[in-house]
Amino acid sequence: MRVVLDACVPRKFGRLLRPHQLTTVHALGFGDLDDRPLLEVLEGECEAFVTVDRSMPEQQSIESHSFALIVIRARSNRLEDLAPFAAATLDVLETVHPGEVRVIGG
Repeated sequence: MRVVLDACVPRKFGRLLRPHQLTTVHALGFGDLDDRPLLEVLEGECEAFVTVDRSMPEQQSIESHSFALIVIRARSNRLEDLAPFAAATLDVLETVHPGEVRVIGG
C-alpha cells in the first residue's frame, strides 16, 4: 500500500510501517500546504495518509477522497511516543478503505 506521512509525523516512523511503500508530504513537495489543499493534491498519490493532527477528521471531509485517513493519538509526535502505535497502524493499513477515517490511540 502507498502511504504518505504528514509533515507532523517523523520520517523514521515510516520505517516501522514496512513493507508498505512510504513517503512524506515533504518528499512530495507538499510540506507547506494547509490541510484542505494537501488532501486535494494527495488524490492518486496514496491509499492512506497518516497524521497526528487530531482535529483533521472534524475539520476536513474525507469520505470523498480516494485514500484513507489514519490519525494517531499519541502523547506527542516524537518517535518514541509514536513507535508503540506502529503495530496498530500496520493492522489498520490492512483493513482500511478509501474515504475512511481510523483513529489509533486515545
